[in-house]
Amino acid sequence: MELLLVGAAGALQSATFVHTGAWFLQLVCCGLLAWRAARAGARRAALLGAAYGSAWLWSGVWWLYIGMHHYAGLPAWMAGAAVVALGAVLSIYLAGALVLFVRCRTAVPLHDALRFGAVWSLAELARGLIFTGFPWLASGYAHVDSPLAALAPWVGVYGIGAAAATLAAWSVFSLQQPQCRWRGAAAVAVILAGLALMGNVGFTRATGALSVTLLQGNVAQNEKFAADRQRGALAWHMEALSAASTDLVIAPETAIPYLPGELPVDFWTAMEARFSAGATHAMFGMLSPGDGGVGYANSVLALAPGRARYRYDKHHLVPFGEFVPVALGWFTRLMKLPLGELSAGPVRQPAFIVRGERLAPTICYEILFGEELALRFADDADEPTLLVNVSNIAWFGESEAVQQDLQIARMRSLEFERPMLRATNTGATVVIDHHGTVRHSLPAHVRGQLEATVQGRQGLTPYAWWARRVGLWPLFAIAVVLLLVPARQRRAT
Repeated sequence: MELLLVGAAGALQSATFVHTGAWFLQLVCCGLLAWRAARAGARRAALLGAAYGSAWLWSGVWWLYIGMHHYAGLPAWMAGAAVVALGAVLSIYLAGALVLFVRCRTAVPLHDALRFGAVWSLAELARGLIFTGFPWLASGYAHVDSPLAALAPWVGVYGIGAAAATLAAWSVFSLQQPQCRWRGAAAVAVILAGLALMGNVGFTRATGALSVTLLQGNVAQNEKFAADRQRGALAWHMEALSAASTDLVIAPETAIPYLPGELPVDFWTAMEARFSAGATHAMFGMLSPGDGGVGYANSVLALAPGRARYRYDKHHLVPFGEFVPVALGWFTRLMKLPLGELSAGPVRQPAFIVRGERLAPTICYEILFGEELALRFADDADEPTLLVNVSNIAWFGESEAVQQDLQIARMRSLEFERPMLRATNTGATVVIDHHGTVRHSLPAHVRGQLEATVQGRQGLTPYAWWARRVGLWPLFAIAVVLLLVPARQRRAT
């Protein structure tokens, strides 16, 4: 019964990544796990972590089944088993973290809360980094609309997750101590209120404004690369790109649904004739020849009046969809994927400049890796003033993947205090300001064009300053110190 209760809490937590106004439920669910783990031995704690972590992922990324079964052609049982296996394997990190927690407990509420936050942080960092990382549903994304969002420009999404776990644990651990029963909960309430009042400190300043047009083609995934549908999708995107009169027009990931050698002969002639003069710049997703002309790269191409063609190649590729993990080629071969292994671009690539604004593109899955995006800020002369993400979530139908992806993009805007332009195939096509607020949007799963004006920003947040230099190592180091120092204190007594 206890494992079912903890599993239900893990599943309920997933709802907060879509309904971010219910962010407090993430604290409640995490606090329940901390309470039960504090009363358990090492073996039981591992089972609790596995139950919570598995349910968290199963309920949050069940839509992977849609992509694998409906679009990649895996048998239903195999697609379902793959989702179950993914959640079970990735829950090992949280299971191990809770074993570490119970072995380091001292029964001092604040100390134990800090240690719980530390092991939670280590589990999330491990899931986000090991084997190229799968940080989807990292707990900090539940807090884009909570007081804890004020921490984003300081410590990023993983720091927010650690803070949330610490506050949740402090509340429940204090309630178990008669001498300080309400002190912890009161302190947590004061901290949350203080963060809410602090809000956005403001580390960046405004630059120039751009008028933009974002395209949403709404091409079904099973039609995207079908020969009889490609020309229609191409025609709509080319017409919309050519008709735009704003400073910038952006089309989604692989909006041009052809391999390089299969493009209509007049494609580049028509596009370069349109954007070689005038004031409009264009960015659009398509496949490009890979390194040395071998294979393909998932790219953003851009055209600007009087300048050479710009190209950005996706750096962080999707396992199974864009590259084959070691020893798992057999699984990839079972799926009917339109592409094989793609070439990856370097982690740092130059910005695309539009009227003095420096645009840093990312493609789909890359938006998850804020620590890699931070590297784009390493050169002050090329520091982005606007973030751009082109994406295609059509693989997952009309599921909550669209909304989860939106919260991820909002977190990147909060971390770097940069506006985000998102042009997607099926949603969410939005303009996000530097406070992480959606200012303009198109309804999901419709074809349309979104016109808006966006203000660039320059300057570094603390998170951008340290993450561009040392990555996520400070968070790892803080977690280890929090585990080691109280353990020494306990042995000394």
